[in-house]
Amino acid sequence: MAEAAAEAGQEEAVKEAAAVAADGAPATGTPATETPAAEAPAEEAAPLAPIIVKKIIDEGHAGAHGGAWKIALADMMTAMMAFFLLMWLLGATNSDQRKAIADYFKPTSLTKSAITVNNTSGSTGLMGGQSIIDETALPQAAAQTGLMQILQPRDNTGSKDSDKDKADALTQEEKARIAAESDKANFEKLEKELKDKMSQDSDLAKLKDNVIFAREKDGLRIEIIDKADFSMFALGTTKLNGKSQGLIEEIARSLAAMPNNIKVRGHTDALAFAGTNRNNWSLSAERADVTRQIITKKGVDEKRISRIEGVADKEPFVASDPLDPRNRRISITVQYRE
Repeated sequence: MAEAAAEAGQEEAVKEAAAVAADGAPATGTPATETPAAEAPAEEAAPLAPIIVKKIIDEGHAGAHGGAWKIALADMMTAMMAFFLLMWLLGATNSDQRKAIADYFKPTSLTKSAITVNNTSGSTGLMGGQSIIDETALPQAAAQTGLMQILQPRDNTGSKDSDKDKADALTQEEKARIAAESDKANFEKLEKELKDKMSQDSDLAKLKDNVIFAREKDGLRIEIIDKADFSMFALGTTKLNGKSQGLIEEIARSLAAMPNNIKVRGHTDALAFAGTNRNNWSLSAERADVTRQIITKKGVDEKRISRIEGVADKEPFVASDPLDPRNRRISITVQYRE
């Protein structure tokens, strides 16, 4: 009986220990020192937790070691190099060379009407007679070693840039303007010189009213006209009187130093020839030729005589009276050089 009671007590103690292990707290009325044997197996069965190591890195200066600043620096260096080359070209070239460089990089405009089969191929085309796949059409770095060797681009007509042609045209206009101003000054000088000579010579002074100076589109016209009391030529002939010949010679001396061409024209009145084959046409032409012979003998180059004309009575000085003696005259025109 006593052994059975002891075994019953031990079983009850074991149950109480198991209950404490399951609930995590000792049963009421059970001493805490009685549970170590039951708690030990539970601690050995629990797994170990992993150890985590956290490293903190200071990134305060990491941005300065990136690659973005390198791109910005490269752009700045490229711009500075381009600016340096531009300043060097401006200082090392003259105005003509800079214009050639500007024309070389000038874009060429092409319109639809200009791009046709006829003017986009061959020597007058865009490629200047070269094929796009031809090896000789490729850029040759060694072919152009100086600024003056840069070729100007061709326009869509195959010709070189028209700036030079325009400059040449402007130059011709400028030359024409200068020549016209020079001729105007020379004509004024010639007129004044002849009037002074006629005033100083007693014989020529009498003919001062017979000489008329007029400006026309061809140049300066000097007309020697007849009057009622004066006739240059004998009636119906080509024979000059002494005073008229002296006047023409004096005019020739003044014309000899001028480079301008000269035109001589003979005029008559409407008085016709009677009983002869001669007429006013041949008479006016012969008198103009006699005048030509006199001025060429007095120093005027024969090559400067541009025209000899005889117009008879078709251009009268006094249109209202065809028989007026003033219609008989010789016209010497000093022509403009342009």
